[in-house]
Amino acid sequence: MNAATSIVLVHGAWHGAWCWRHVLPLLREGGVEAHAVTLTGLGDRAHLMSPAIDLHTHVQDVVGLIEAEELQRVVLVGHSYGGMVVTGAADRLQAAAPGVLRHLVYLDAVLPYPGDSWSSPHTPETRAQRAASAQSSGGLHFPPPDAEVFGLHGEDRAWVNRRQTPQPFRLYDQPLDFDADAVARVPRTFIDCTAPALATIAASRARVRREPGWHLIEMATGHDPMVSEPATLAAHLLAIARAA
Repeated sequence: MNAATSIVLVHGAWHGAWCWRHVLPLLREGGVEAHAVTLTGLGDRAHLMSPAIDLHTHVQDVVGLIEAEELQRVVLVGHSYGGMVVTGAADRLQAAAPGVLRHLVYLDAVLPYPGDSWSSPHTPETRAQRAASAQSSGGLHFPPPDAEVFGLHGEDRAWVNRRQTPQPFRLYDQPLDFDADAVARVPRTFIDCTAPALATIAASRARVRREPGWHLIEMATGHDPMVSEPATLAAHLLAIARAA
């Protein structure tokens, strides 16, 4: 493996870099430089919650880490909502630093088309419920669900529930404009977590089976495989990094 290949991990909604705790050492033991981003307003950066946080803030969090660490060959992994973020980051990197981004991994993640928002594939009921749940904060953020919906139980469920923080709401309906052709030139993998399959990822799950150009991996676990199956997930990511 090229020693310069790096993996950058981007968490999903309500999470933080903490969610990769069991994956990071396995990647590093496998010979890969690995970084986990905490998006502004979440996790250990929850104290930065602000009405100013939007999707572009989170894209800059990712691009800023890649630039600050001077990473030259990157496998970029986005989990869940993080699919929006890594798509925006890929668009930026393809324009400003072509060749740096070697592979995009969508980990049970949102797959936007240009002009889509995170909420675009959701049902009207889901959109209404999330908007209603943000009202108690004046539209600033909305609370996390019980981690049981991610297929977690016992200590794993309790661990995630203790650490989840409210998600900035402004970005929920914010459209993402990007150069789809430029992003599609990057090799792409979708990791589909099937047991249980999270309903809000159904559109992505169907898309990667319908459109050409996707490498598909199925994992028989829930929506948070970095918690429920870290060794298997790390093995998949290491294989992708070797191929990149």
